[in-house]
Amino acid sequence: MKVIGLFITFEGIDGSGKSTHAVKLYEHFSHKFGRNGVLLTWEPGGWSGGDLMRELLLHHEWRPWSEFFLFMADRYEHVSEKIQPALSEGRIVICERYTDSTLAYQGWGKGLPIEEMERLFSLLALPQPDLTIWLDVSVEKAMERIKSRKVLDRLEEENFLYKVRNGYEELFLTNSERIKRVFSEVSEEEVFLEILKVVGVFMDES
Repeated sequence: MKVIGLFITFEGIDGSGKSTHAVKLYEHFSHKFGRNGVLLTWEPGGWSGGDLMRELLLHHEWRPWSEFFLFMADRYEHVSEKIQPALSEGRIVICERYTDSTLAYQGWGKGLPIEEMERLFSLLALPQPDLTIWLDVSVEKAMERIKSRKVLDRLEEENFLYKVRNGYEELFLTNSERIKRVFSEVSEEEVFLEILKVVGVFMDES
């Protein structure tokens, strides 16, 4: 089957199931298009120097603008090394977190101005996702999942996640053509079936 070239991002607060379902969608597309036709990646850190950047971002305290520019440095390298070449080759790119995460976490979460961050996205000519799947989960359920599997990092505090989830809600309301909401408090199987439905409708309309 011919590879079509598509940029899909997964968004949502921590504990919403992004990693699980990004992998499942990668396996689904790999079965249809072959593994060479699909790239699975993530932010922060989805490039050759990303481990160091991920450590810096998740385990050190930064002032909001410093944190933003570190995320942007990570993203620019990631896009240049992985995402843009794959898209240019006509591959399907599935990315866990992207620019919407920055707006939700650093904008609504940390109070940075949304318009200024979006202006910098444009300045760097970052590719826009074709489809964004927002896995929406209550903060209470997300915290239950997070605490069951690991020690929290500094971006996983409960009060902070309420602000971030509100940010995702606003992004969804203003970008409903691109961002599709999938409620992720039901079973893993039900969530993935809904994701496949969303992706199928998008591909039929494209």
